[in-house]
Amino acid sequence: MNPAPARTLAIVSAILIAALVVSGIDPYDFPTWLLEVFPVLVALPLMWFTLRRFPLTTLLYIGICLHSLVLILGGAYTYARVPLGFQLAEWFDLSRNPYDKIGHFFQGFVPALVAREILIRGRFVNGRGMLAFIVVSIVMFISSFYELIEWWVALAIGQGATEFLGTQGYEWDTQSDMFLAFIGAVCALLTLARWHDRQIAQLPSRPDAA
Repeated sequence: MNPAPARTLAIVSAILIAALVVSGIDPYDFPTWLLEVFPVLVALPLMWFTLRRFPLTTLLYIGICLHSLVLILGGAYTYARVPLGFQLAEWFDLSRNPYDKIGHFFQGFVPALVAREILIRGRFVNGRGMLAFIVVSIVMFISSFYELIEWWVALAIGQGATEFLGTQGYEWDTQSDMFLAFIGAVCALLTLARWHDRQIAQLPSRPDAA
């Protein structure tokens, strides 16, 4: 096994575990924190479990790390109260804290790289146009399904869902969340595809070749 992915994953894991510990000491609302960081708690052991058979590119490990940090910060403060969001609202004269939109942008940006890497290395798709179409379609499915999860959580926990949803009274919150995920996916494909291709070329093409 190539030691480079293991080293990268070890660094990423150390960063994320430290961030989880610090953010979990005294979050604004612990149930909301747990809901927001749950994807990180799933992704970390999954990346280690698949390291030998399907190591990821350095680019993807870094992307997952950044996305995870966005989730952790949102969980610690709740998305409507993240200080960075208030600063952005002041700079751009916005009426609401926009930090949740950063989260949904990353919800498109990073899953696009994940889907792209799996499809290319598994040789599931022929043609760059079809690859891009399927990647964006996968991202939109993930985004829409996440909105359904938010709806189900809201129904399950009632008033306590306010912090988790972070809509801040915006009636088009769901639609704008999905649109930001779409923009994130397109940006990932337009800006990182060639870099991603070069890194993929250095790894086994199929999961069972690692």
